[in-house]
Amino acid sequence: MIKLPASMRVFERGWLSSNNVFFIDGDRTALVDTGYATHAPQTLALVRQALGNERTLDLIVNTHLHSDHCGGNALLQANFVCETLIPQTEADAVREWDQDKLTFRATGQTCKRFSFTGTIAPGTRLQLGGLDWSVLGAPGHDPHSLMLYCTEERLLISADALWENGFGVIFPELEGASGFAEHRAVLDLIATLDVRAVIPGHGAPFTEVFKALDIAFSRIDYLRADPVRNARNALKVLIVFKLMELRSMPVSALLQLVDEAGAMRAAANLLSGDRPGLVRKYLDELAASGVLKVDGETVSVA
Repeated sequence: MIKLPASMRVFERGWLSSNNVFFIDGDRTALVDTGYATHAPQTLALVRQALGNERTLDLIVNTHLHSDHCGGNALLQANFVCETLIPQTEADAVREWDQDKLTFRATGQTCKRFSFTGTIAPGTRLQLGGLDWSVLGAPGHDPHSLMLYCTEERLLISADALWENGFGVIFPELEGASGFAEHRAVLDLIATLDVRAVIPGHGAPFTEVFKALDIAFSRIDYLRADPVRNARNALKVLIVFKLMELRSMPVSALLQLVDEAGAMRAAANLLSGDRPGLVRKYLDELAASGVLKVDGETVSVA
């Protein structure tokens, strides 16, 4: 079992929501990342339980603004008078609530509008749980993504830059922007840090950091060698995410979503000129692997 500071707790969530990292000390309480919108009531319940009767939530910190990391912001802000810190480069998009720039519309996902009180950027230092955390840039999966590193405890909150068995979809590459090189540079950066444990955006915290880095380096090189691989993974991930959210939907509605959601459409276009045929093919593959069920013209979570 990984020993964490007494002032720090990890709420490990399912794959629809990111993990949440809760901090409490004598001065303030904080939560790093807030999960997906449909899980927001559960996030609120977890935070209330951790706070007890005497404390309130003082601070929300978002590593990046994908919907599964900030979807609980609005409900938490409605229940607590708290500060909210977001990546500096996302400030205008949040202020204007530009759902295209924020990727919610592009991924076919939802997020209730929230506000922010301040921003963080690489080089920022935060006091969380009585510990000093450095903010590190982590572009690749998302151009605006950040990580938090505590030198004293040798802990890394890696968001979606490093999981025990990989990392998040490299979204910029779907639209023809650079992402593979940036993500490899982030992995190089992590390799220079003295890390005893990683708290990833998804999955359990882990200590075999170099093993995880070896897997991640191999995967980024594999994806970079043929960008179609990243597109294939992205489309399947986004389809499964939507089905996890809704539990079931007509195939016709899914086909319409792929046409309308920019990231899904871009991934499909990299793979085939026949989007409907491609989606149906992937549904069959996902059903064969036991992830989804296809019953006539309805698809659902297995």
